[in-house]
Amino acid sequence: MVRVRFAPSPTGYLHIGSARTFIFNWLFARRHGGTMILRLDDTDVERNTQASVDSIFDGLKWLDLSWDEYYRQSDRLQLHTEAAEAILAKGLAYRDFTPMTQPSDDKPNEGGAAWLCNPEMRDLSKEESNRRAAAGEPFVIRYRVPRETGRVVTFTDEVYGEQSKSTADIEDFALLRSNGLPTYHMASCADDADLRISHIIRGQDHLTNTFKHVLIFEALGYTPPKFAHLPLLIAPDGAKLSKRRHGPVVSVTTYRDAGFLAHAYVNFLCLLGWSPKDDREKLSREELVAVFGFEGVNRSNAVVNFSDEDPIDPKALWLNSQHLYAMTIPELAAALKPVLEGAGYTVEDDYLLKVTPLVQERIKTLNDAPAVADFFFLSELAPYDPAELIPQKGDAAMAVKALDKAVSTLETAEFTHDGLDAALRAAAVELGVKAGQMFQPIRVAVCGRKNAPPLFETLEVLGRDVCLPRIRRAIELLK
Repeated sequence: MVRVRFAPSPTGYLHIGSARTFIFNWLFARRHGGTMILRLDDTDVERNTQASVDSIFDGLKWLDLSWDEYYRQSDRLQLHTEAAEAILAKGLAYRDFTPMTQPSDDKPNEGGAAWLCNPEMRDLSKEESNRRAAAGEPFVIRYRVPRETGRVVTFTDEVYGEQSKSTADIEDFALLRSNGLPTYHMASCADDADLRISHIIRGQDHLTNTFKHVLIFEALGYTPPKFAHLPLLIAPDGAKLSKRRHGPVVSVTTYRDAGFLAHAYVNFLCLLGWSPKDDREKLSREELVAVFGFEGVNRSNAVVNFSDEDPIDPKALWLNSQHLYAMTIPELAAALKPVLEGAGYTVEDDYLLKVTPLVQERIKTLNDAPAVADFFFLSELAPYDPAELIPQKGDAAMAVKALDKAVSTLETAEFTHDGLDAALRAAAVELGVKAGQMFQPIRVAVCGRKNAPPLFETLEVLGRDVCLPRIRRAIELLK
């Protein structure tokens, strides 16, 4: 049974690298009919904040990917402590009474020198260790890494292949700190064992920790899960993406607030370090579940492209536009409505269903809609340059004639696409001008700009009662 977990530490907003890790875990679980577990690794009480917890949940809820079980490590401290004590009782760990610089320190301050163990503490007799502990002397519980056997710790990573490290190069790492709290290694492994995690899917920066974790799993009498480490996300200059250095660029909510579709953003994150191997880029959620596998994960780090001026990756923007174009009109209208209402427009559902197809291919994010579609909802157009009304190779007098003719034509024309097309083309012929010279002044008059959706569809949606006053106002501007 596949059981995977996403285990963020609530020490900041949801990092896009963390979001990608969640997505890959979710896809793997869903593809194999397994269980997706969300576990907050919140034992670092000095750094954890409720604001960070809220941010993580905000980001995950926006991604619209569910989880099946939820845990907090802080609720499971007894489990961690008992697991560490069980390892100590087996003789696979020892108490280290060396004074620590801080109660939360994992090892003594050695001035930055390489440190593997404290021989004096490692060789302390069981009786002396028990006596000092009973006397209340603070201690750290350390794993007793085997050094005499020349053992090599090995595991097979689903992405990076065979991995090995001599125990001679692994320090006697802490399981419990002197303040009684578990270290990351102890808490994570105890929880993974208790929750019967089958696959640990996480960032490549945890690869070196895995040798220690294999030792802990073995000490707990638990067969280690399978491991899959993911390539890191890096900045264009090759630096690791950092909350501190890169700020909002690495926050999931930056994309949410920019008007991205959640499923388009999930698609984008999947392509950072993974490929379906068939040259497809736009994939639905169902398609991602069907094709996701570790064989498609790259070993090289993935670049997130952004600049000081723009935190949004152009690839993400393009993918979002493709997903927007693929939405049904009712789906897109439902997504656009809160954005337009947030911009201050009054939006009626039936009317929005008519407007939506005219703006669908003109927006790259939902947030583009108010600027692209404003003239559909304004009672009066914002001021615009009257010179825009004059077509190329024309003059103001020609534009006035075209607009006058448009008024008389639209007063009686049938307000359908075909009716407007026939009537206005005939009007241009009667005036002796090209269609473009006729249509540009009308487009600017009713939309307030040259760049607008197709004219006849726009006129049809706006209606006679809106179009005629706007055209008459344009005539006044030119006179």
